[in-house]
Amino acid sequence: MTAYREFLKGLWRENPVFRLLLGMCPTLAVTTSVENGLGMGLAATFVLLGSNLVVSAVRKLIPARVRIPCYIVIIATFVTVVDLMMNAFAYNLHKNLGIFIPLIVVNCIILGRAEAFASKNTVLMSLVDGLGMGVGFTLALVAISAVREILGGATLMGHSLGGFQGALLMILPPGGFITLGFLLALMNHIQARLAARKGQRYEPPAGLDCRHCLMCSMGQAD
Repeated sequence: MTAYREFLKGLWRENPVFRLLLGMCPTLAVTTSVENGLGMGLAATFVLLGSNLVVSAVRKLIPARVRIPCYIVIIATFVTVVDLMMNAFAYNLHKNLGIFIPLIVVNCIILGRAEAFASKNTVLMSLVDGLGMGVGFTLALVAISAVREILGGATLMGHSLGGFQGALLMILPPGGFITLGFLLALMNHIQARLAARKGQRYEPPAGLDCRHCLMCSMGQAD
């Protein structure tokens, strides 16, 4: 049951995009189509699983003072693997995502899970955490991508929906911010309704934002 809860937290309670507001650069940049969002999400999930696995396995062998450089090397290894694989087997997608595939190396979701979770837990739990966060990240990208692709291009997965003309704004950078804002508001509204049914008042957790990320507090602790 503990592993089940660890997996589920990345889907809703600690969703990297909608709750922790991490990984905003690829979230806003590549979500102009569902294909791009799904590809980026799966690539990040692969890196999360691989890096969490290795970091957890060698966590007792890495000196504390050099742990971050070591984590980055591990993450960069898996990013290189996924970059080369996408270039070989999904060239068009690789071309569309461009620089954002190599930039997974510095994605705060990946490094944050390595430091905050994998370095302190078993291999199995680290894999579950990586899978949950990766799936949550992928679902968030797909949701944003679907809204932007439908409203901006009147298409879904490249297939024309017909019947209306898309708004160009939605596939431009402002459309990413607008879509993200509305989806964040929707999540807060759902949370508030669920809390009201239990006779409680919902207040967004103060600790669930980028300012309270463990990566930001490391410098104060070191």
